[in-house]
Amino acid sequence: MEVMSNLGIEGVYAANVTNEEAGTGCTAIVCPKGATGGVDVRGGAPATRETDLLRPEETVQQLHAVVLSGGSAFGLSAACGAAEELERRGIGFDVGVGVVPIVSSACVFDLACGSPDVRPSVADGAEAVRLALDEPWRELECGNAGAGCGCTVGKLTGHERAMKGGLGKSLCQLGELSCAAIAAVNACGTIVDPQTGNAIAGTLSDDRASVLSAQEAQELSEGLTPLQRTNTTISCVVTNARLSKAQATKVAQMAADGYAHAIRPTHTTSDGDTIFVMATGEVDAPVDRVGVLAAEAVEQAITRGARDARTAYGFPASRDLGQA
Repeated sequence: MEVMSNLGIEGVYAANVTNEEAGTGCTAIVCPKGATGGVDVRGGAPATRETDLLRPEETVQQLHAVVLSGGSAFGLSAACGAAEELERRGIGFDVGVGVVPIVSSACVFDLACGSPDVRPSVADGAEAVRLALDEPWRELECGNAGAGCGCTVGKLTGHERAMKGGLGKSLCQLGELSCAAIAAVNACGTIVDPQTGNAIAGTLSDDRASVLSAQEAQELSEGLTPLQRTNTTISCVVTNARLSKAQATKVAQMAADGYAHAIRPTHTTSDGDTIFVMATGEVDAPVDRVGVLAAEAVEQAITRGARDARTAYGFPASRDLGQA
């Protein structure tokens, strides 16, 4: 009997490995049966693995896992561990002499939190996959967990006015169609409520008691250089829609609208924004409908990542300023 997914999408499971002391972690999203994959990379400073393989013209059709990780480029090691654990379980692309799991990954820069010399490891990636598959009923923790552990936001003027970001998840449904999203929110810009436009987390005011609006933060940053290549929001959208690789790529592109709705500014040269899509193929739905629902799921995951974050490593959280 199929165990219910902790993402709300049958056959796909997620788990975190968190090192709170070091301020880092990773999150694995696993589809043992394989999912059709797509990706959209819009930021100017990405740290990624196996994105070219997801292009529509490439031959591999199935994606077995996505790993979102801290640790900057060092965190890509976690994806190696995820692949090794999947191989041990016989999950992957059959190459005749064994299986090769297809594991895509993206990382955020969280080295300014906790211990900069501790990053998600091969062992952490393997453990995240083990937890996802062996304990699929476990609730996926948000906020200071997994890839969101060391995330910060609002760095247009530097770390002095930054706030705590985090990991967020959401599930949006329209009839039989479902789109779930997981996002590690480590943006250069301000996280806003798409419904009101009000700042949730971002650049702090002079007295560090409130959050500046996105426009105020932009004005304050005039003439300053934001922290280069230390920001990124990375996400994975999981849908039960039946999609080709080309369609999954289009859904990833449309899902990026969720970034624009909830992060201001976004896709800057200082961000490495990346979105993966995993489609399990259970429900027929128009691609545009899937893309719109995916964008909604992404924006909800981003705002939850900011709202569920807890004050840590000297960075105040939205909930402690009464912004959530």
